[in-house]
Amino acid sequence: MEVKTSKIFGIRAVIEAINSESSIDKVFIQKGVSGHLMNELMSHIKTNKIAFSYVPVEKLDKLSKFNNHQGAVAQIAPIHFHDLDTLVEATLEKEETPLFLLLDQISDVRNFGAIIRTAECTGVHGIIIQSQGNAPVNAETVKTSAGAAFNIPICKVNHIKDALFILQAAEIQIVAATEKTEDSLYDVDFKKPSAIIMGSEDRGINPSILKMVDAKAKLPLKGNIGSLNVSVACGAFLYEAVRQRL
Repeated sequence: MEVKTSKIFGIRAVIEAINSESSIDKVFIQKGVSGHLMNELMSHIKTNKIAFSYVPVEKLDKLSKFNNHQGAVAQIAPIHFHDLDTLVEATLEKEETPLFLLLDQISDVRNFGAIIRTAECTGVHGIIIQSQGNAPVNAETVKTSAGAAFNIPICKVNHIKDALFILQAAEIQIVAATEKTEDSLYDVDFKKPSAIIMGSEDRGINPSILKMVDAKAKLPLKGNIGSLNVSVACGAFLYEAVRQRL
């Protein structure tokens, strides 16, 4: 599968892309660049809660293939991001039990793509990620997902906590996949409207988020290694939900 991710370079061009509501995944800003137009760009980025990072000029030269980037390059996502409020409302109107997946800063693109693929196969109604700190939705993500990224709604929120408030207000239980509990995955009632949170590869779920969840659950591990790859663990959680709902 060949998927192309577009890039836009030049400060004014990136501003216009933001104003046209293009699905911008991330903006790369050259370190040390300032001025009125750059300030205007940063204002647009922050107002629209777009992920960005400051990088050396060499990074921008490579991204723009040495075209005149003026200190800014935007990466356009190959998919359209959905609004979470709208998606939750639409899901509740269906004659199906909602199942959502939240990813707390999964950083590896291959893990992200594999999770998207499994989520699509298990009937997840939407995947929720943070604007900052998550692996990008780029061509490699889509390829690893075997194209599933085109078939499942993906929402970006400023912070995972924002999503928790929305989901819990809709009476959707939040289940955290974490080793910091004695409760088993197989004791969770997934016949209820549910949202599963998977944590990052290195630190798991943020402690402040764990305080907000309705249930915590872990997988039984019989070997000497203390944890599973996050995409594998995610598959186990999602298929337990499928099993209970059959």
